[in-house]
Parts: sequence; C-alpha cells; structure tokens
Amino acid sequence: MLTFLQSLWESSTLSPHGICLLWRPDLIWLNVGSDAIIALSYFSIPFALAIFVSKRPAVEFGWVFWAFAIFITACGMTHVMSIWTLWVPDYGIEGFVKLVTALASIITAIMLWPLLPKVLALPSPAQLRKAQADLEEQIAHRLEAEDRMRQSQKLEAVGQLTGGVAHDFNNLLTIIVGNLEIAEQNLSSWSKDAEDYVRRAISSAMGGARRATALTQRLLAFARRQPLAPKPLNVNNLVNGLSEFIRRTLGEDVELEVVGRAGLWQVEADQAELEAALLNLVNARDAMPNGGKLSIETSNAFLDETYCRDYLDVRSGQYVLISITDTGGGMDKETLGRAFEPFFTTKEAGQGTGLGLSQVYGFVKQSNGHVKIYSEPGEGTTVKIYLPRLLRDSAQPEPPPREIPGAHAGETILVVEDDPDVRAYVVEVLRQLRYRVLEAKDGSAALAVIAPVDLLPTDVVLPKMNGRQLSEAMKARHEHLKVLFMTGYSRDAIVHQGRLDPGVELIQKPLSQQMLALRVRAVLDAVK
Repeated sequence: MLTFLQSLWESSTLSPHGICLLWRPDLIWLNVGSDAIIALSYFSIPFALAIFVSKRPAVEFGWVFWAFAIFITACGMTHVMSIWTLWVPDYGIEGFVKLVTALASIITAIMLWPLLPKVLALPSPAQLRKAQADLEEQIAHRLEAEDRMRQSQKLEAVGQLTGGVAHDFNNLLTIIVGNLEIAEQNLSSWSKDAEDYVRRAISSAMGGARRATALTQRLLAFARRQPLAPKPLNVNNLVNGLSEFIRRTLGEDVELEVVGRAGLWQVEADQAELEAALLNLVNARDAMPNGGKLSIETSNAFLDETYCRDYLDVRSGQYVLISITDTGGGMDKETLGRAFEPFFTTKEAGQGTGLGLSQVYGFVKQSNGHVKIYSEPGEGTTVKIYLPRLLRDSAQPEPPPREIPGAHAGETILVVEDDPDVRAYVVEVLRQLRYRVLEAKDGSAALAVIAPVDLLPTDVVLPKMNGRQLSEAMKARHEHLKVLFMTGYSRDAIVHQGRLDPGVELIQKPLSQQMLALRVRAVLDAVK
C-alpha cells in the first residue's frame, strides 16, 4: 500500500503536459494565460469575502462566506497547478490539490443545502424597503401622537389653573350680580333723573357681569371642570330645533344646510352644553365674510382600533357624528395645531375671546367623546364631533316644571358659605322670600346648629370639611333634610368623571335672585 502511495508522487517516468503541446507552442501560452487569469480572479473573490465579513461581523450566516472563501481558494490552486504541470510533472501534488478542492466543495454543499430554507426566509430587498417605509410611517405617527400628548398635557395644565381660579371668580360674580339686583330694586327712593342714570349704570354693569359669567363657564367647559347633567338626547331633534336660530345668526349671505340621518342613535349628553358647543361652531360664518355655505350633518359612526391608536384618550366603539363644514378660507397647519388652545384667536383684538373651540373641546372630552378638525387653506374647514352612542334604554322625558309658589310656613334653611359677602347675599335673598334662614361659615359651625332644618344650601368647596361631607353628617341628624349644593368649581366632591352623582341637586354660581328662588323652591318641593 505504501509503495502504491509513493508511486502516486513518482514523476520520473512521467512527462509534463507541455510536451503534448510542443507542436503548437502558442497553445501553451494560451493555457497559461487563461489559467493565470482564472486563478487570480478566484484568489480575489475570497479576499473580497474576507473583507466583507470582517467589516460586517453581525452579518447573518457569516461562516458560509468563509466556507466559500476556502472552496474558491482551492479552485484557484487547481488552475495554478495546471500551469505548473505544463513544465513539471508533479501530478501527485496536483491530485492532492484537487482532493482538497473536492473536500471543500462537498463540505460547502453539505452545509449549504440545510441552510437554504433559512436563507430564503430572509427578507428580500423589496421587503426591506417596504419594512423601512412602514417603520418611517410608524415613526411619523408616533411623533404626531407625542405632539398630541404634549398638546393635551398643556391643555390639561391650563385647565387645572382655570378650575382653581373659577371658584373665587364665581364668588366675586355672585357678589357683583346680587348687589346690582338689590340696588336696582331700591331705586324707587331716588329722583327720576338720578334713577334713570343709576339704572343705566346698573344695566351696563350687569351686562359686563353676564359676559364674565359666560366667559367663566367657557373656561370651565374647556378645563372639563363643569358638572354636566347628561340626559338621553336625539341629536337630530336638537339640531333641527336650533336650525332656525342658526339661520338667523348666519345672515342672508351664508346658506345653511342641515342633513339628519334617519335611524340616528341616541346619545347621553348635557343638552345646554351641546347647544352651546354647536352655537360656538356657528361662528364659522366669520370665515366667510363674502358669503358661503355652512353644512351640519349627523350620522352614525364607528371608530376602530386602527384610528384610535393615534389618540391616547379615544376609545373604539359606536358614536354619533356631528359634522359642521364651512366653505371659508380654511386654516394653515400652525393655526390648526393651536385651534383648541384657550384665548388663541386669529381675529383682531376685541373681536373674539378665543374660547369658542376651547369650550367645544372641553365639553366633548368631558362627555367621553372625540373632536377633530380637518382644514386646509382655501378649502374650508370641517369640525367633527363624536359623541358615544347611548346603549341602554333611555328614560322618559321629565314633565315641564310647574309654577313655583313662594315660601311655605315654617320652612327653615341653613346657608353654609365660607365667603362672607356671598353668604350675606344668599341669606338676604332667602329672607326676602320669607324663609326662616340660619347661616354658618363652615362645616363645624353648621354642625353646631341644633334647630331642625328643611334645606341645606352649601358651598361645595369649604375649609376642612367639604360640602359633600357636611351634607352626609347633617342628614344623619335630620332625616328629611334636603341639600342644594352651590358651586363655582366643584372639584370631585359631587362629580364623578365630569357628571353629577345620582340624586345630587346643584346650582352654579354666580347666583341671581330668580335662579336661587326657583332652585330652592324646586328642591324643597321635590319628592324624595
């Protein structure tokens, strides 16, 4: 066996391949040139593969590149041996090189075939480009969502500030409005000229107070701090009821179109606040100074998960959609981004407070709804309000209130208010209505009253003990006690998720004489 292997390397009896080509010497150099070029090309390929793998250490299946490099290097060596054996008959070495090449090729093939399914599973360049485009789109959505979140946080911060100011501001308005009414009632002792002058002054001051009241209510609506009293509503009926008033408000140059969908779902919302929101949106007429068209359309809608994922506070589900579209000048991107900010307005100074859309935003969000503005310069604007569908059976509408009589004999009212001026005003109004009135500045003073009490009008925000806690303590003493909460800002004492707790009676500041008289009588006459 050893002798046989030695014979493989014995070249003394062999002739070089070049002897066969001596009759055509030009063919010798043809083979040399071709094999040399092939060998150099083969040697350059593994060199390039080695550079690629070293520069990309995280490349998938890097070992395959090294396997191919070894195989291709071995192939290059076979061509080198083809040149060598033209002059030197080292056919044993040539056979050994071919053996190494064969082993490298078969090992590479054996390793490559099981790898083929994994390689085919890798994404193609087209798939990678699509994945990159999808990723860029997701990044854009995320950046937009982050911008909305920052905007929402900014609006929430302003809302908290607004809610804190509203309580004291409404107390001041109660004092102003109440004393203006008292002054007006006592003008008979003045001379005619003086009475006319003072009456005009009081009327002007009262107008300013009412505007301040409306301003405060809009701020509270934006801040989502106003207590809502939602009831089942048919939006079509509400819009149709407002349409004539809206048409007169728009004037003759603006056409109004109302399209109500048949079979519209019911919603549960505060009717007064929804009407105020729609009337604020009617201000779109200011965007159409030369006339145009305003369309109000209602429909049923479904917001799916795909839509809601871009909004942190919007849930998927069934909604009633109210679309208000105008043919005005539209908004640019910067204006659109700030449209819901309080006090932001594109109007000249003195022509708008910038609270219309803020009120709409706050009311819709407090009603667990969604509001979106679509607008482009020169293309008009569409505001879409989504209110959640009422899924439970709606209650029967309440009968209209009957005529309110005066005070009944022996009725006692305990007024609890920490602001002395507000308390003095409320006590004075109730005494003029012939009620027996007691007063207290806080919960401790109220609990010290031992006389029987029929009604407890109490401020919600009191020092140490809030109005809700006081009412519970008083009801434990007086079985038939009725409670009327007074508030300019209720916080969370009587409100849950922006809605009044069941059975809670509330009157909002600032208080006028007529409002207070009617509300007190209604609560006293209500059947428990």
